[in-house]
Amino acid sequence: MSQESSTVNVVEAYGAWVATCPASWSTEALDSAHRQLIDTVAVMIPGAIEPSACAVLQTVSAWGNGDKGSRVAGSTACLPEPWAALVNGTAAHALDFDDNFDPSKTHASAVLYPAILALADVHGKSGLEVLDAYIVGLQIMGRVGQGVNPVHRNRGWHATATVGVFGAAAACARLLKLDASQSAHALSLASSMSSGFMSQFGSMAKSLHAGLAAKGGVLSAALARQGMQAGRHTLDGPTGMNTLMVGPDRDELRKGLTGAEHGQTLHFKTDHIGEPLHITEYGFRVKRFPNCGSAHRAMDILLEILQTRGLAPEEILSIVVEAPKSHLDNLFYHNPVNGLEAKFSMQYALACLLSTRYCGLQDFTDEAVARPEVRMWFNRIQLRPVDVLESVFPTRLTVLCTNNRQYQLSASMPRGSLAAPFTTAQYWEKYDACVNGLLNVEQALTLKQALSGFQKLALASDMSKYFAVKFTVF
Repeated sequence: MSQESSTVNVVEAYGAWVATCPASWSTEALDSAHRQLIDTVAVMIPGAIEPSACAVLQTVSAWGNGDKGSRVAGSTACLPEPWAALVNGTAAHALDFDDNFDPSKTHASAVLYPAILALADVHGKSGLEVLDAYIVGLQIMGRVGQGVNPVHRNRGWHATATVGVFGAAAACARLLKLDASQSAHALSLASSMSSGFMSQFGSMAKSLHAGLAAKGGVLSAALARQGMQAGRHTLDGPTGMNTLMVGPDRDELRKGLTGAEHGQTLHFKTDHIGEPLHITEYGFRVKRFPNCGSAHRAMDILLEILQTRGLAPEEILSIVVEAPKSHLDNLFYHNPVNGLEAKFSMQYALACLLSTRYCGLQDFTDEAVARPEVRMWFNRIQLRPVDVLESVFPTRLTVLCTNNRQYQLSASMPRGSLAAPFTTAQYWEKYDACVNGLLNVEQALTLKQALSGFQKLALASDMSKYFAVKFTVF
């Protein structure tokens, strides 16, 4: 008997866990949640000046703001909680520099932290309460993702939006201390705010998806707190997420799964919901480069070959990339014409490294994408998709050079993942690089100190107030 057809109601089981699981997290779990907060705030600051985030801020600011409310990056205005979550979520994802979380196939932190911090500002929550809500929300996001993936993602749904909203709702319910019934209703309400297509990749709307999921989580929990009720079978019913967003063939697909990659079984697990704990079991893919993570294994490989072999650009004739089809399906701009499209182009990512030995924020402007010395490489980069799970087939690069030389190297996971995690020092290096030119030295240091001591803050707002400043582009 499948779990979906059992007598255990999925929404109620998840709501009960959100409300009652003890906040007795290990040091490892809390430290991981803390590091992802550093990463999220870091990428949110330059993201706040991106056109997508600016458009959202200008839109919602016209609907009212004041001295009381939630803070947003790059502005001294305070906004109602849903709007602050929408703005900061969009900013956190605007550069595609935010983390990936494998069980749900989402940019988890760009959804969770903007939602949690928006509520924490208004409700006077502590740093530890914020981290607790993050761990709980991440767990539910992972469980929902494992119940619909890999099919949901592979069929074109943007899971950051569709699955992310459930994690945000769980996190907000936890932070507001909703009871089991209210938490279940918050999760069910989140299903009514679950939407987002991969057809938006390469446009400003992709980053909006993270903001909408964060806003949806805030709104779902707030409505449930006020007594709004919702259906019991929005995840597992005949017209629930499992049917509508996986497909009516889900039972056949489930039987055909050859392995539970990242715990993705097409079952909504309702027993031992908190075991294993996802934040420590799976970790994150923290980004080394500000583009689609599906390109990062190949980028890591190419940099290693270039550095260890000391190759000059004129020595390289062509590059062949063999990678899982699910990765290459995300990188569908083979001839990108602007910075947003370039973030989803393997050709551009590798060409940028070949041309400059670097790929940073400044490489994803429209002007940078137009560089002839970069574009000349596009036709020399061949992509060969392999239709297997990413855990089965590592990305493999073959670099063909003059004098019949050939270099080949593979990578199963990118740097920044649990297999090769960033050190705390590397998180701070990324922070410094992100805020440079937007915060002055004193502002950057003050925010850094507040982030560093976040676990001990009696009020989380004693951190967020330091990113709510008008940025000056130096």
